[in-house]
Amino acid sequence: MGDTSSSEEDLRSFAVEELSAVIDEEQVPLSPEERRRLIREISDEVMGYGPLQRLLEDPSVTEVMVNRFDQIYVERHGHLALTELQFSSDDHLRKVIERIVSKVGRRIDESSPLVDARLEDGSRVNAIIPPLAVNGPSLTIRKFSHVPLTVRNLIEWGSMSQEMAELLSACVRARLNVIVSGGTGTGKTTLLNVLSSFIPESDRIVTIEDAVELQLQQRHVVRLESRPPNIEGKGEITIRDLVRNSLRMRPDRIIVGEVRGGESLDMLQAMNTGHDGSLSTVHANSPRDAIARLETLVLMAGMDLPLRAIREQVSSAVDLIVQVTRLRDGSRRVTHVTEVQGMEGDVVTLQDAFLFDYSAGLDAQGRFLGKAVPTGIRPRFLDRFAELGIQVSPATFGALPVTVGRR
Repeated sequence: MGDTSSSEEDLRSFAVEELSAVIDEEQVPLSPEERRRLIREISDEVMGYGPLQRLLEDPSVTEVMVNRFDQIYVERHGHLALTELQFSSDDHLRKVIERIVSKVGRRIDESSPLVDARLEDGSRVNAIIPPLAVNGPSLTIRKFSHVPLTVRNLIEWGSMSQEMAELLSACVRARLNVIVSGGTGTGKTTLLNVLSSFIPESDRIVTIEDAVELQLQQRHVVRLESRPPNIEGKGEITIRDLVRNSLRMRPDRIIVGEVRGGESLDMLQAMNTGHDGSLSTVHANSPRDAIARLETLVLMAGMDLPLRAIREQVSSAVDLIVQVTRLRDGSRRVTHVTEVQGMEGDVVTLQDAFLFDYSAGLDAQGRFLGKAVPTGIRPRFLDRFAELGIQVSPATFGALPVTVGRR
């Protein structure tokens, strides 16, 4: 089992064979089902991640949340559920956490009790232990999908309509600057990945993320990932550092996985200085909140800018906000497609092109029947589409006729 050239699958098969041989040799009185379960549990413990192993192998599980050693939740199809699986103790959970983080060259102990990292398969892992975690070690794993979702998937699942997809595709091809807004676990990165699929193959794209999650299918892509400080507090490379560096890399498009700090100012300046067609996400619960959030993040850059100057920067840089929401039924829907029109006085003006219709109510299973519907209002950026020869069906905007062209 010490052969480093063997794959993990080979090692697991070898371990199962050895365990079976030991059980046969000891003549342990077990039923076939008990035998299979015992071998599985021991092999998971020795070669995998203990009780988490079967959850990580289950394709229906998208997220695993360990609140404490005896409380493991999972997300399946948008719904959270408590599992029957448990660790034997805090120490058992701690050992599995150490095994996970050691595989990515990180460590977790009392002097460094928090780890946020990307596993080899792309999954995101966040682990936190006492004294920061009061009730014992805690672990969250967001699994990585090796097959990127497509716009067709989102349409089939009801996350967006065909008309909305047509408009968003046109917006990306027309090089509008787009912000995807949403709360935690709403699918911002998934939607950002889908929007990036509309970028022409010829464009040079630079992606910047805390931990690489985007799965762009274009060939001309440079992927950058930030780096946390080492145990001595040195060597950190921030998202802001990478955004600044990306401007020297001759990008046609810059995609920032999520803006959370002062890098928002650098991104907005890039959008305003020739890097049209850039994409990013922000943590906010509505398009108006997204604008306010960007204003707050710009202040974190340490520049003593007046609020009006910040708002002018935001309103001139951002063309479109796409709001994604996780509804009560667990579904993830695009609830707003909102144009940023500019400034009126000291206020950033917004206009919804699509808005979710909650009035349709719920079905017998408690699922929302509504969808985002066109407001019938003609976005100003349609003139830009006309200049670029990008066609959008008038039906996209509902019953009102839409004439694409100069006013």
